[in-house]
Amino acid sequence: MAFHSIFNSVFLVASLIVVASAGSLNENFDITWGDGRAQFLNNGQLLTLTLDKTSGSGFQSKNEYLFGKIDMQIKLVPGNSAGTVTAYYLSSEGPTHDEIDFEFLGNVTGQPYTLHTNVFSQGKGEREQQFRLWFDPTTDFHTYSILWNPQRIVFSVDGTPIREFRNLESMGIPFPKNQPMKIYSSLWDAEDWATQGGRIKTDWSKAPFRASYRNFNADACVSRNGQSSCTSASPWMNQQLDATGQSRMRWVQKNYMIYNYCTDLQRFPQGLPKECTVTLS
Repeated sequence: MAFHSIFNSVFLVASLIVVASAGSLNENFDITWGDGRAQFLNNGQLLTLTLDKTSGSGFQSKNEYLFGKIDMQIKLVPGNSAGTVTAYYLSSEGPTHDEIDFEFLGNVTGQPYTLHTNVFSQGKGEREQQFRLWFDPTTDFHTYSILWNPQRIVFSVDGTPIREFRNLESMGIPFPKNQPMKIYSSLWDAEDWATQGGRIKTDWSKAPFRASYRNFNADACVSRNGQSSCTSASPWMNQQLDATGQSRMRWVQKNYMIYNYCTDLQRFPQGLPKECTVTLS
């Protein structure tokens, strides 16, 4: 009986500790909408999303994750992409969902993309930071990464951290840590707000618009049947920004940040969110 109990315990733990690894995109993702506008190419090594006047397209991960380091290389819509949004994010479901967002807001030819980031915890968002990128994200693939562990969320571009959202539960601020999240991406029309607040509309003569994805890697805990367990041996589980990382993030925020909710007194006339008194979140 004791052996049977131990065996079951070991089997249960083993079934929960599942670490995802790199693989072809068609092994890791399902196309969820777009009526043929999303495609796997090159034996699943490349995934493209397309938007035309009729519809956009999207995909989601087969697995749910609870903590990890997740990388994806993306090449954004080139040329006049005004009005389009390429969204790449993690999200759980329901009214109190958690979410970690990268959104790329299209531009008029020759103008920079806007990289929009946000964090939702227990259904509450409104934590936007926006950046210009220091390169043209349409001419080649670049790596967009999310480090998510119990202490912090770090957004990085080509290995350079641009934003950190810390766990400040001690201040009564919810932190995403209990809800497994899937990875989603979509290319869609948001001409009402995406480019210069909606002043620049989508030029459908430039359609179809296309974004491309490759080299997905998730060193992460996969949730099975609503449960997940990770070992502290995972190097990212307690990872934090070292002095170099902090310095690089400050450089990005000083030179390329164009909006920070933590400085928007007009938006929060009754006082900035609590986390803003501690750190640029």
